[in-house]
Amino acid sequence: MKRAHKEAIVPMPGPIRQIGYVVADIEEQVREWLELGIGPWYVLRGVEQTGIYRDSACTVSLSIAFAQSGEVQLEVVQQENDAPSIYSDFAGGFHQLAWWAEDFEAALARVRRPVVWSADSVTRYAFFESDGGPAPYLELSEYTERAAGLARMVRDAAERWNGADPVRSL
Repeated sequence: MKRAHKEAIVPMPGPIRQIGYVVADIEEQVREWLELGIGPWYVLRGVEQTGIYRDSACTVSLSIAFAQSGEVQLEVVQQENDAPSIYSDFAGGFHQLAWWAEDFEAALARVRRPVVWSADSVTRYAFFESDGGPAPYLELSEYTERAAGLARMVRDAAERWNGADPVRSL
């Protein structure tokens, strides 16, 4: 819902690191990206995440795929259950712009928006509505050593990719 007067938002920390999409068929979406020459893709299937969506607890089952294009990571998400969530309540397509923060708590405290979805899985993250801004949602993710390792692996694989082994399981 767009408000009559937009609330100010503090600049997010650093550059956009990830562009996310929500899809009904992750395999089809990955195939379409591969046709554009973007790959390889790393896919996690059956990931359970428990979080808070619009002030209610929920558990979602997801398939998530990651690839890299230049300096930006691409994420494709397919929700596999019917729990109300930031993914199932979205029509599909371009979903979020994401920023990564080493000091997650400090970055979270600076954002002047209510959190719509948050989870504390392997990496903590929070989503905010953009109020008609450049994306439906803005995401802030904690940039831990583990997150940095995954990002480095995906980026390095994209830089060396010769078209072989286009879809890889994590």
